[in-house]
Amino acid sequence: MQSSLNGEEYAMTPFLPLRGKRLRAFVPAFCCLIIFFDGYDVSVLGATIPELLKYRPWDLDAAQVGVIASLGLVGLLLGALLCGFATDLLGRKRMLLLCTSWFSVCMLACAAAPTSELFGLFRFLGGIGLGGVIPVCIALAVEFAPEPRRYLFTAIGNAGFAVGAIASALFSIAITPEFGFRPMYAIAGTPLLLVPVAAVMLPESVDFLVAKGRLREAQEVARRCDLPVPSPDAGGGRSGTEPLGRTSLRALAQRPLLGNLALFGAVGIVGQVFIYGLNTWLPQIMVSAGYGVASSLGFLATMSVGAIAGSVTMSLFADRIGPRHVLIVGFGVGVIALGVLSVGPPTMAVYAAVALAGVGGSGTAAIVNAFVGTWFPPVVRASAVGSYFAVSRLGSVLGPLVLGWIISAGLPLRWTFYSLMAPTVLGVLLVLLLPRKQADGRPLDAARGSQTRPAPALE
Repeated sequence: MQSSLNGEEYAMTPFLPLRGKRLRAFVPAFCCLIIFFDGYDVSVLGATIPELLKYRPWDLDAAQVGVIASLGLVGLLLGALLCGFATDLLGRKRMLLLCTSWFSVCMLACAAAPTSELFGLFRFLGGIGLGGVIPVCIALAVEFAPEPRRYLFTAIGNAGFAVGAIASALFSIAITPEFGFRPMYAIAGTPLLLVPVAAVMLPESVDFLVAKGRLREAQEVARRCDLPVPSPDAGGGRSGTEPLGRTSLRALAQRPLLGNLALFGAVGIVGQVFIYGLNTWLPQIMVSAGYGVASSLGFLATMSVGAIAGSVTMSLFADRIGPRHVLIVGFGVGVIALGVLSVGPPTMAVYAAVALAGVGGSGTAAIVNAFVGTWFPPVVRASAVGSYFAVSRLGSVLGPLVLGWIISAGLPLRWTFYSLMAPTVLGVLLVLLLPRKQADGRPLDAARGSQTRPAPALE
Protein backbone atom coordinates (compact mmCIF):
# COMPACT_ATOMS: atom_id res chain seq x y z
CA MET A 1 0.00 0.00 0.00
CA GLN A 2 1.37 3.41 -0.97
CA SER A 3 0.57 7.05 -0.39
CA SER A 4 1.38 9.88 -2.75
CA LEU A 5 2.32 13.28 -1.34
CA ASN A 6 3.81 16.19 -3.26
CA GLY A 7 4.40 13.98 -6.29
CA GLU A 8 6.49 11.42 -4.40
CA GLU A 9 5.61 7.79 -3.70
CA TYR A 10 6.23 6.41 -0.23
CA ALA A 11 5.74 2.76 0.69
CA MET A 12 3.44 2.30 3.65
CA THR A 13 4.97 0.95 6.85
CA PRO A 14 5.36 -2.84 6.62
CA PHE A 15 3.45 -5.23 8.85
CA LEU A 16 4.57 -4.95 12.49
CA PRO A 17 4.16 -8.17 14.56
CA LEU A 18 3.66 -6.27 17.85
CA ARG A 19 1.02 -3.71 18.71
CA GLY A 20 0.14 -1.17 21.40
CA LYS A 21 2.15 -1.02 24.60
CA ARG A 22 4.18 -4.09 23.64
CA LEU A 23 5.42 -2.38 20.51
CA ARG A 24 6.16 0.85 22.40
CA ALA A 25 8.08 -1.15 25.01
CA PHE A 26 9.97 -3.06 22.31
CA VAL A 27 11.45 0.13 20.86
CA PRO A 28 13.49 1.25 23.93
CA ALA A 29 14.30 -2.40 24.72
CA PHE A 30 15.77 -2.92 21.27
CA CYS A 31 17.61 0.40 21.46
CA CYS A 32 19.01 -0.73 24.81
CA LEU A 33 20.31 -3.91 23.15
CA ILE A 34 22.04 -1.97 20.37
CA ILE A 35 23.50 0.58 22.81
CA PHE A 36 24.77 -2.43 24.80
CA PHE A 37 27.26 -3.02 22.02
CA ASP A 38 28.21 0.66 22.01
CA GLY A 39 29.12 0.36 25.69
CA TYR A 40 30.83 -2.96 25.05
CA ASP A 41 32.90 -1.47 22.25
CA VAL A 42 33.95 1.59 24.27
CA SER A 43 35.02 -0.52 27.24
CA VAL A 44 36.51 -3.43 25.33
CA LEU A 45 39.62 -1.42 24.50
CA GLY A 46 40.13 -0.60 28.18
CA ALA A 47 39.52 -4.24 29.11
CA THR A 48 42.09 -5.46 26.57
CA ILE A 49 44.77 -2.77 27.03
CA PRO A 50 46.88 -5.06 29.28
CA GLU A 51 46.82 -7.70 26.54
CA LEU A 52 47.57 -5.19 23.79
CA LEU A 53 50.57 -3.88 25.73
CA LYS A 54 51.85 -7.45 26.14
CA TYR A 55 51.29 -8.41 22.48
CA ARG A 56 54.87 -8.63 21.21
CA PRO A 57 54.18 -8.60 17.43
CA TRP A 58 52.80 -5.04 17.75
CA ASP A 59 55.09 -3.81 20.59
CA LEU A 60 52.75 -0.98 21.65
CA ASP A 61 53.30 1.44 24.52
CA ALA A 62 50.68 3.35 26.54
CA ALA A 63 50.84 6.47 24.36
CA GLN A 64 50.30 4.45 21.17
CA VAL A 65 47.31 2.65 22.68
CA GLY A 66 45.94 6.06 23.67
CA VAL A 67 46.18 7.14 20.03
CA ILE A 68 44.32 4.00 18.92
CA ALA A 69 41.62 4.70 21.51
CA SER A 70 41.28 8.25 20.26
CA LEU A 71 41.02 7.12 16.61
CA GLY A 72 37.91 5.16 17.47
CA LEU A 73 36.49 8.13 19.32
CA VAL A 74 37.19 10.49 16.41
CA GLY A 75 35.09 8.09 14.34
CA LEU A 76 32.34 8.36 16.95
CA LEU A 77 32.47 12.15 16.63
CA LEU A 78 32.13 12.10 12.84
CA GLY A 79 29.44 9.44 12.94
CA ALA A 80 27.32 11.34 15.44
CA LEU A 81 27.42 14.52 13.36
CA LEU A 82 26.83 12.96 9.95
CA CYS A 83 24.29 10.36 11.03
CA GLY A 84 22.31 12.82 13.15
CA PHE A 85 21.48 14.99 10.14
CA ALA A 86 21.03 11.91 7.92
CA THR A 87 18.53 10.52 10.44
CA ASP A 88 16.29 13.59 10.21
CA LEU A 89 16.52 13.26 6.43
CA LEU A 90 16.29 9.49 5.84
CA GLY A 91 14.50 8.18 8.94
CA ARG A 92 15.28 6.64 12.33
CA LYS A 93 14.77 3.03 11.34
CA ARG A 94 16.80 3.14 8.13
CA MET A 95 19.78 4.78 9.83
CA LEU A 96 19.69 2.33 12.74
CA LEU A 97 19.90 -0.59 10.31
CA LEU A 98 22.73 1.04 8.37
CA CYS A 99 24.81 2.06 11.41
CA THR A 100 24.42 -1.32 13.12
CA SER A 101 25.51 -3.20 10.01
CA TRP A 102 28.49 -0.89 9.47
CA PHE A 103 30.01 -1.03 12.94
CA SER A 104 29.45 -4.81 13.21
CA VAL A 105 31.46 -5.48 10.06
CA CYS A 106 34.23 -3.12 11.22
CA MET A 107 34.50 -4.81 14.63
CA LEU A 108 34.87 -8.19 12.93
CA ALA A 109 37.67 -6.63 10.87
CA CYS A 110 39.34 -5.46 14.12
CA ALA A 111 39.36 -9.04 15.35
CA ALA A 112 41.26 -10.12 12.24
CA ALA A 113 43.57 -7.07 11.88
CA PRO A 114 47.15 -8.19 11.08
CA THR A 115 48.82 -4.92 12.17
CA SER A 116 48.23 -2.26 14.81
CA GLU A 117 47.80 0.34 12.04
CA LEU A 118 44.93 -1.59 10.46
CA PHE A 119 43.50 -2.26 13.91
CA GLY A 120 43.41 1.50 14.54
CA LEU A 121 41.89 2.14 11.10
CA PHE A 122 39.06 -0.33 11.69
CA ARG A 123 38.45 1.17 15.14
CA PHE A 124 38.08 4.56 13.44
CA LEU A 125 35.71 3.24 10.74
CA GLY A 126 33.67 1.27 13.26
CA GLY A 127 33.39 4.39 15.39
CA ILE A 128 31.57 6.16 12.54
CA GLY A 129 28.79 3.57 12.68
CA LEU A 130 28.72 3.50 16.47
CA GLY A 131 28.54 7.30 16.57
CA GLY A 132 25.28 7.22 14.67
CA VAL A 133 23.63 4.63 16.91
CA ILE A 134 23.01 6.71 20.04
CA PRO A 135 21.42 9.76 18.31
CA VAL A 136 19.02 7.42 16.49
CA CYS A 137 18.22 5.42 19.61
CA ILE A 138 17.66 8.52 21.76
CA ALA A 139 15.30 9.98 19.16
CA LEU A 140 13.34 6.70 19.00
CA ALA A 141 13.18 6.30 22.79
CA VAL A 142 11.94 9.87 23.28
CA GLU A 143 9.36 9.62 20.52
CA PHE A 144 7.85 6.28 21.64
CA ALA A 145 7.95 6.90 25.42
CA PRO A 146 4.86 7.89 27.44
CA GLU A 147 5.03 11.64 28.04
CA PRO A 148 5.62 11.52 31.83
CA ARG A 149 8.35 8.86 31.44
CA ARG A 150 10.63 10.12 28.70
CA TYR A 151 13.68 10.43 30.95
CA LEU A 152 13.10 6.93 32.34
CA PHE A 153 12.65 5.35 28.89
CA THR A 154 15.78 7.10 27.63
CA ALA A 155 17.68 5.96 30.73
CA ILE A 156 16.58 2.37 30.09
CA GLY A 157 17.93 2.62 26.56
CA ASN A 158 21.16 4.18 27.79
CA ALA A 159 21.51 1.50 30.48
CA GLY A 160 22.60 -0.80 27.68
CA PHE A 161 25.84 1.19 27.53
CA ALA A 162 26.77 0.33 31.12
CA VAL A 163 25.63 -3.30 30.78
CA GLY A 164 27.85 -3.59 27.73
CA ALA A 165 30.77 -2.22 29.71
CA ILE A 166 30.14 -4.83 32.43
CA ALA A 167 29.98 -7.57 29.81
CA SER A 168 33.29 -6.52 28.26
CA ALA A 169 34.97 -6.68 31.68
CA LEU A 170 33.50 -10.10 32.52
CA PHE A 171 34.21 -11.54 29.08
CA SER A 172 37.76 -10.24 29.26
CA ILE A 173 38.34 -12.00 32.59
CA ALA A 174 37.14 -15.27 31.05
CA ILE A 175 38.60 -14.97 27.54
CA THR A 176 41.78 -12.91 27.33
CA PRO A 177 44.06 -14.95 29.63
CA GLU A 178 43.80 -17.96 27.33
CA PHE A 179 42.74 -16.60 23.93
CA GLY A 180 44.09 -13.03 23.87
CA PHE A 181 42.29 -9.89 22.74
CA ARG A 182 40.97 -10.89 19.29
CA PRO A 183 37.84 -12.85 20.35
CA MET A 184 36.74 -9.82 22.36
CA TYR A 185 36.41 -7.79 19.17
CA ALA A 186 34.74 -10.62 17.28
CA ILE A 187 31.95 -10.57 19.89
CA ALA A 188 31.39 -6.88 19.06
CA GLY A 189 30.40 -7.94 15.52
CA THR A 190 27.39 -10.02 16.59
CA PRO A 191 24.83 -7.17 16.24
CA LEU A 192 24.90 -7.98 12.52
CA LEU A 193 22.55 -10.84 13.44
CA LEU A 194 20.03 -8.36 14.87
CA VAL A 195 19.60 -6.33 11.67
CA PRO A 196 16.91 -8.65 10.20
CA VAL A 197 15.01 -8.44 13.50
CA ALA A 198 15.06 -4.65 13.39
CA ALA A 199 13.97 -4.63 9.76
CA VAL A 200 10.80 -6.58 10.64
CA MET A 201 9.97 -5.43 14.16
CA LEU A 202 10.88 -1.75 14.46
CA PRO A 203 8.36 0.93 13.43
CA GLU A 204 9.38 4.27 12.00
CA SER A 205 8.99 7.33 14.19
CA VAL A 206 5.60 9.06 14.00
CA ASP A 207 7.27 12.45 14.49
CA PHE A 208 9.64 11.79 11.59
CA LEU A 209 6.85 10.62 9.27
CA VAL A 210 4.78 13.72 10.05
CA ALA A 211 7.77 16.01 9.48
CA LYS A 212 8.38 14.34 6.12
CA GLY A 213 4.74 14.79 5.11
CA ARG A 214 4.04 11.02 5.16
CA LEU A 215 0.87 11.52 7.15
CA ARG A 216 -0.95 8.30 6.28
CA GLU A 217 2.02 6.21 7.41
CA ALA A 218 2.30 8.29 10.58
CA GLN A 219 -1.38 7.66 11.38
CA GLU A 220 -0.97 3.93 10.78
CA VAL A 221 2.06 3.64 13.10
CA ALA A 222 0.35 5.81 15.74
CA ARG A 223 -2.69 3.51 15.78
CA ARG A 224 -0.53 0.39 16.07
CA CYS A 225 1.47 1.93 18.94
CA ASP A 226 -1.51 3.51 20.75
CA LEU A 227 0.05 6.94 20.28
CA PRO A 228 -1.91 10.15 19.59
CA VAL A 229 -2.95 10.01 15.94
CA PRO A 230 -1.67 13.05 13.97
CA SER A 231 -4.38 15.36 12.71
CA PRO A 232 -4.82 15.87 8.95
CA ASP A 233 -3.18 19.32 9.16
CA ALA A 234 -0.10 18.04 11.05
CA GLY A 235 3.27 18.60 9.48
CA GLY A 236 5.57 20.28 11.95
CA GLY A 237 5.24 23.65 10.28
CA ARG A 238 7.30 22.57 7.32
CA SER A 239 6.27 23.42 3.82
CA GLY A 240 5.56 20.45 1.61
CA THR A 241 8.27 21.32 -0.89
CA GLU A 242 11.21 22.16 1.41
CA PRO A 243 13.74 19.36 2.05
CA LEU A 244 13.80 18.27 5.69
CA GLY A 245 17.60 18.28 5.84
CA ARG A 246 17.68 21.97 4.88
CA THR A 247 15.04 22.69 7.51
CA SER A 248 17.16 20.97 10.17
CA LEU A 249 20.28 22.95 9.30
CA ARG A 250 18.47 26.27 9.15
CA ALA A 251 16.46 25.67 12.32
CA LEU A 252 19.49 24.72 14.40
CA ALA A 253 21.14 28.01 13.39
CA GLN A 254 18.24 29.97 14.89
CA ARG A 255 17.97 31.41 18.39
CA PRO A 256 17.65 29.98 20.98
CA LEU A 257 18.50 26.58 19.49
CA LEU A 258 22.10 27.26 18.45
CA GLY A 259 23.21 28.89 21.71
CA ASN A 260 21.70 26.17 23.85
CA LEU A 261 23.10 23.48 21.57
CA ALA A 262 26.56 24.94 22.25
CA LEU A 263 25.88 24.85 26.01
CA PHE A 264 24.70 21.27 25.88
CA GLY A 265 27.82 20.42 23.88
CA ALA A 266 30.09 22.00 26.51
CA VAL A 267 28.39 19.97 29.25
CA GLY A 268 28.78 16.89 27.08
CA ILE A 269 32.51 17.50 26.57
CA VAL A 270 33.32 17.52 30.28
CA GLY A 271 31.12 14.47 30.83
CA GLN A 272 32.81 12.53 28.03
CA VAL A 273 36.30 13.37 29.33
CA PHE A 274 35.23 11.73 32.58
CA ILE A 275 33.52 8.70 31.05
CA TYR A 276 35.94 7.76 28.29
CA GLY A 277 39.09 8.62 30.20
CA LEU A 278 38.10 6.41 33.13
CA ASN A 279 36.52 3.60 31.05
CA THR A 280 39.61 3.35 28.86
CA TRP A 281 42.31 3.51 31.52
CA LEU A 282 40.76 2.33 34.82
CA PRO A 283 41.92 -1.32 34.49
CA GLN A 284 45.49 -0.26 33.73
CA ILE A 285 45.46 2.35 36.53
CA MET A 286 44.42 -0.32 39.01
CA VAL A 287 47.04 -2.77 37.72
CA SER A 288 49.66 -0.04 38.29
CA ALA A 289 48.25 0.47 41.80
CA GLY A 290 49.04 -3.17 42.60
CA TYR A 291 45.74 -4.91 41.91
CA GLY A 292 45.58 -8.02 39.73
CA VAL A 293 44.13 -7.95 36.23
CA ALA A 294 40.93 -9.72 37.33
CA SER A 295 40.43 -7.31 40.25
CA SER A 296 41.08 -4.32 37.96
CA LEU A 297 38.43 -5.49 35.52
CA GLY A 298 36.12 -5.99 38.50
CA PHE A 299 36.48 -2.27 39.23
CA LEU A 300 35.35 -1.54 35.65
CA ALA A 301 32.28 -3.73 36.16
CA THR A 302 31.56 -2.00 39.49
CA MET A 303 31.65 1.40 37.82
CA SER A 304 29.16 0.18 35.23
CA VAL A 305 26.79 -1.09 37.93
CA GLY A 306 26.94 2.36 39.51
CA ALA A 307 26.18 3.91 36.12
CA ILE A 308 23.06 1.75 35.65
CA ALA A 309 21.71 2.37 39.15
CA GLY A 310 22.52 6.07 38.94
CA SER A 311 20.95 6.65 35.53
CA VAL A 312 17.67 4.90 36.44
CA THR A 313 17.41 6.61 39.82
CA MET A 314 18.26 10.07 38.50
CA SER A 315 15.86 9.66 35.57
CA LEU A 316 12.96 9.07 37.98
CA PHE A 317 13.78 12.36 39.69
CA ALA A 318 14.32 14.14 36.35
CA ASP A 319 10.82 13.11 35.22
CA ARG A 320 9.40 14.64 38.41
CA ILE A 321 11.46 17.76 39.10
CA GLY A 322 13.26 18.40 35.82
CA PRO A 323 16.85 17.65 34.78
CA ARG A 324 18.88 20.66 35.95
CA HIS A 325 18.92 19.91 39.70
CA VAL A 326 19.58 16.23 39.01
CA LEU A 327 22.57 17.06 36.80
CA ILE A 328 24.15 19.26 39.48
CA VAL A 329 23.90 16.42 41.99
CA GLY A 330 25.26 13.93 39.45
CA PHE A 331 28.38 15.92 38.61
CA GLY A 332 28.87 16.65 42.32
CA VAL A 333 28.88 12.92 43.06
CA GLY A 334 31.51 12.46 40.35
CA VAL A 335 33.77 15.10 41.92
CA ILE A 336 33.51 13.41 45.32
CA ALA A 337 34.28 9.98 43.83
CA LEU A 338 37.40 11.21 42.04
CA GLY A 339 38.58 12.97 45.18
CA VAL A 340 38.30 9.74 47.18
CA LEU A 341 40.14 7.73 44.51
CA SER A 342 42.98 10.25 44.39
CA VAL A 343 43.97 9.60 48.04
CA GLY A 344 44.38 5.83 47.60
CA PRO A 345 41.80 4.60 50.16
CA PRO A 346 41.28 0.98 51.36
CA THR A 347 39.94 -1.52 48.84
CA MET A 348 36.29 -1.37 49.98
CA ALA A 349 36.34 2.43 49.75
CA VAL A 350 37.84 2.14 46.28
CA TYR A 351 34.93 -0.05 45.17
CA ALA A 352 32.42 2.42 46.62
CA ALA A 353 34.16 5.38 44.96
CA VAL A 354 34.32 3.59 41.61
CA ALA A 355 30.57 2.88 41.81
CA LEU A 356 29.92 6.56 42.55
CA ALA A 357 32.16 7.46 39.61
CA GLY A 358 29.76 5.46 37.44
CA VAL A 359 26.88 7.55 38.80
CA GLY A 360 28.73 10.83 38.17
CA GLY A 361 29.91 9.76 34.71
CA SER A 362 27.65 7.58 32.58
CA GLY A 363 24.67 8.00 34.92
CA THR A 364 24.77 11.77 34.61
CA ALA A 365 25.38 11.57 30.86
CA ALA A 366 22.13 9.63 30.43
CA ILE A 367 20.22 12.59 31.88
CA VAL A 368 22.02 15.06 29.61
CA ASN A 369 21.20 12.87 26.59
CA ALA A 370 17.51 12.82 27.48
CA PHE A 371 17.53 16.57 28.20
CA VAL A 372 18.82 17.25 24.68
CA GLY A 373 16.33 14.82 23.14
CA THR A 374 13.32 16.35 24.91
CA TRP A 375 14.30 20.03 24.64
CA PHE A 376 14.65 20.24 20.85
CA PRO A 377 11.58 20.05 18.55
CA PRO A 378 10.93 16.73 16.73
CA VAL A 379 11.76 18.05 13.24
CA VAL A 380 15.38 18.68 14.31
CA ARG A 381 15.65 16.22 17.21
CA ALA A 382 18.08 13.71 15.69
CA SER A 383 20.12 16.50 14.09
CA ALA A 384 20.40 18.27 17.45
CA VAL A 385 21.27 15.08 19.32
CA GLY A 386 23.80 14.12 16.65
CA SER A 387 25.40 17.59 16.72
CA TYR A 388 25.49 17.46 20.53
CA PHE A 389 27.22 14.08 20.45
CA ALA A 390 29.66 15.26 17.79
CA VAL A 391 30.71 18.20 19.96
CA SER A 392 30.77 16.19 23.18
CA ARG A 393 32.90 13.48 21.54
CA LEU A 394 35.77 15.96 21.64
CA GLY A 395 35.87 15.09 25.32
CA SER A 396 35.91 11.38 24.52
CA VAL A 397 39.02 11.96 22.39
CA LEU A 398 40.77 14.16 24.96
CA GLY A 399 40.10 11.93 27.97
CA PRO A 400 42.03 8.82 26.86
CA LEU A 401 44.79 10.94 25.30
CA VAL A 402 45.44 13.02 28.41
CA LEU A 403 45.40 10.04 30.74
CA GLY A 404 47.66 8.13 28.34
CA TRP A 405 50.20 10.97 28.42
CA ILE A 406 50.06 11.17 32.24
CA ILE A 407 50.61 7.41 32.62
CA SER A 408 53.39 7.36 30.00
CA ALA A 409 55.12 10.28 31.76
CA GLY A 410 55.28 8.25 34.97
CA LEU A 411 53.41 10.81 37.08
CA PRO A 412 51.82 9.64 40.36
CA LEU A 413 48.49 7.89 39.79
CA ARG A 414 46.59 10.56 41.71
CA TRP A 415 47.22 12.93 38.80
CA THR A 416 45.03 10.78 36.56
CA PHE A 417 42.13 11.51 38.92
CA TYR A 418 43.03 15.19 39.27
CA SER A 419 42.94 15.53 35.47
CA LEU A 420 39.34 14.24 35.46
CA MET A 421 38.23 16.19 38.53
CA ALA A 422 38.85 19.65 37.05
CA PRO A 423 36.47 19.29 34.05
CA THR A 424 33.85 17.62 36.27
CA VAL A 425 33.80 20.67 38.55
CA LEU A 426 33.40 22.78 35.40
CA GLY A 427 30.41 20.59 34.50
CA VAL A 428 28.60 21.68 37.67
CA LEU A 429 29.07 25.33 36.69
CA LEU A 430 27.95 24.76 33.09
CA VAL A 431 24.72 23.08 34.18
CA LEU A 432 23.74 26.34 35.89
CA LEU A 433 23.72 27.97 32.44
CA LEU A 434 21.46 25.38 30.79
CA PRO A 435 17.96 26.57 29.80
CA ARG A 436 15.31 26.86 32.51
CA LYS A 437 12.50 26.91 29.94
CA GLN A 438 11.52 24.89 26.91
CA ALA A 439 12.17 26.27 23.43
CA ASP A 440 8.58 27.58 23.37
CA GLY A 441 9.02 29.49 26.66
CA ARG A 442 7.25 27.09 29.04
CA PRO A 443 8.95 26.54 32.44
CA LEU A 444 11.14 23.46 32.25
CA ASP A 445 10.60 22.26 35.81
CA ALA A 446 7.04 23.48 36.35
CA ALA A 447 5.41 20.08 36.56
CA ARG A 448 6.09 16.46 36.00
CA GLY A 449 5.99 15.68 32.30
CA SER A 450 5.73 19.33 31.28
CA GLN A 451 8.93 19.11 29.29
CA THR A 452 7.34 16.54 26.99
CA ARG A 453 4.41 18.48 25.61
CA PRO A 454 4.62 19.11 21.89
CA ALA A 455 6.85 22.00 20.93
CA PRO A 456 5.53 24.60 18.54
CA ALA A 457 6.13 24.23 14.84
CA LEU A 458 9.35 25.57 13.40
CA GLU A 459 9.00 28.41 11.01
